[in-house]
Amino acid sequence: MSYGMAAALQAAIWHRLASDAALAALAGGAIYDAAPQGAVPDLYIALGPEDARGRGDGTGAGAEHRVTVTVVSAGAGFLAAKQAAGAVSDALEGAALALDRGLLVSLGFLRARARRSGDGQRRRIDLTFRARVDDGA
Repeated sequence: MSYGMAAALQAAIWHRLASDAALAALAGGAIYDAAPQGAVPDLYIALGPEDARGRGDGTGAGAEHRVTVTVVSAGAGFLAAKQAAGAVSDALEGAALALDRGLLVSLGFLRARARRSGDGQRRRIDLTFRARVDDGA
């Protein structure tokens, strides 16, 4: 296993989301590496938790990362959050991201969970993607 590509994978995912025109139309520049503090936009996207497992083989070290991207909306319903979540999914599903270290073998949608936040005032959708990376390239 190698966790050495985790930072490169995160940077590539953030860059892909930040440069996607459809997502920019919905969220503007509100794409964060972590949930914003203080006053927050009505709709924002944040990179979230990640789980990684070793998936190396005889050719080199590798890993499978399950990366969560969160969409949060202050809208009265889920429509705006689901539109943004769809744009996130479209931007990442099957994307050929260039990593600063290693090679992205595959990137695909795994699951999503939509719910109201703890105070009930915001809507939250957590999208999980499975990324397979190889450090032998």
